[in-house]
Amino acid sequence: TRRDFLKRSALGGAAVGLGVRSLEALGTESAGPLPSSVLGANDRVRVGMIGVGARAQELLEAIKKVPGTEIVAVCDAYKGRIERAIDRTGGKAKDYGDYRRILDDKSIDVVVIGTPDHWHAKMAIDAVNAGKDVYIEKPLTYRIEEGPEIIKAVKRSGRILQVGSQPMSSKIQEKAREIVASGKLGQITMIRAYYNRNTASGAWIYPIPPDASPKTVNWEMFLGPAPKRPFSLERFFRWRCYWDYSGGIPTDLFVHLATSIHYVMGVKMAAKAMAMGALYRWKESREVPDTVNAVLEYKEGFMVNMSTTFNNQKLGGSGFQILGTEGSLEVSGGRLLFYPENVHEDNGWVVRSWPKKLEEQYYSDPKVLAEERPDTQEPTLLGDGEFYREQGWGSTLTHMRRFFESVRTRKPPVEDAEAGHHAAACAHLVNLSMKKGSVVEWDFARDVAKV
Repeated sequence: TRRDFLKRSALGGAAVGLGVRSLEALGTESAGPLPSSVLGANDRVRVGMIGVGARAQELLEAIKKVPGTEIVAVCDAYKGRIERAIDRTGGKAKDYGDYRRILDDKSIDVVVIGTPDHWHAKMAIDAVNAGKDVYIEKPLTYRIEEGPEIIKAVKRSGRILQVGSQPMSSKIQEKAREIVASGKLGQITMIRAYYNRNTASGAWIYPIPPDASPKTVNWEMFLGPAPKRPFSLERFFRWRCYWDYSGGIPTDLFVHLATSIHYVMGVKMAAKAMAMGALYRWKESREVPDTVNAVLEYKEGFMVNMSTTFNNQKLGGSGFQILGTEGSLEVSGGRLLFYPENVHEDNGWVVRSWPKKLEEQYYSDPKVLAEERPDTQEPTLLGDGEFYREQGWGSTLTHMRRFFESVRTRKPPVEDAEAGHHAAACAHLVNLSMKKGSVVEWDFARDVAKV
């Protein structure tokens, strides 16, 4: 209830950028679990960063604040990012050029994967097979079928893998989960979730560095398992706008909402999805929609309405509202608000159309009068709700600290491969529905979409 692929030496299999286009061709079966390195309380955890773009450099800064960590290696397909990442480490990190060299280095304990989505599965599987613990940015997968493969590889290897949807480590969401589990909201049948923006950068149309060129950008490394395309700075620096590398709004933004809702509600996966999406405004700069609306149904007995537009954010940036028969929860902007329903029956507008004698008879019942005409009763005090806000370091740092705690203690991570797979799978269901124009269902027995 709500309350209660890939041999250890796979790195030699296929060089990045040599035109290999299938995930299976980029790895082979693992021989079995690799021995876990034992880290003492005073041992420093050596970290290699695979991809050091904008979000990954935020992660880099968070890692620097985690005691006992040391960033020793970086790699990226753009030289400018490598330069800046090394500078952020005070010159201590080295440019390894190719991510496989990081995985080959047995002195490195952990890798942080912050690459475009189409690389996630390949790199995650290669990393755990090489004996590395993994922190990987959301979404875990580019395609639904990659999720079970990653889960198998993680279990087989015995490594830690944590997905980087940082709201999972928010105190606000912990409190929201507690309130939901208490039953305080009554029967929950609907959740409204949203993630809105109204800027070019919010729509992923990022500025391109003036020095970007074929000399500073390794285009073949970027493409990896994606289809061959002519060199394009727009595709490289604004990859979320293109289907070859991203699932657009659902896999970048809905995945955050799904992760949070699954955690707060104590559920695993949506049973059905229906969605529509369109490109209304940013037509010259992308393939993926800038406006998406979706409905997800859960077998636990509630629906989730998810919506995003890149054309307005006045009515809220991001958050969700959990609607129950006894109250509502709103999570938004680092705040949590609980509102009791405080409703009462009011049939007066109907009863007033009856004969006067029958109206008087209806209200002669003291219980009915007290319920429907509170203005006839002595004053009472009604609670107007509860308000919580979080203070302290942000959820990104908390999420990273919890990951390194799992690395040292070997306890399960706060957001494991299975949680990451199902959050991403919800996003993939939305895209499948949007493209098919029909309802798409989840096969719980096989852990894949029904086709």
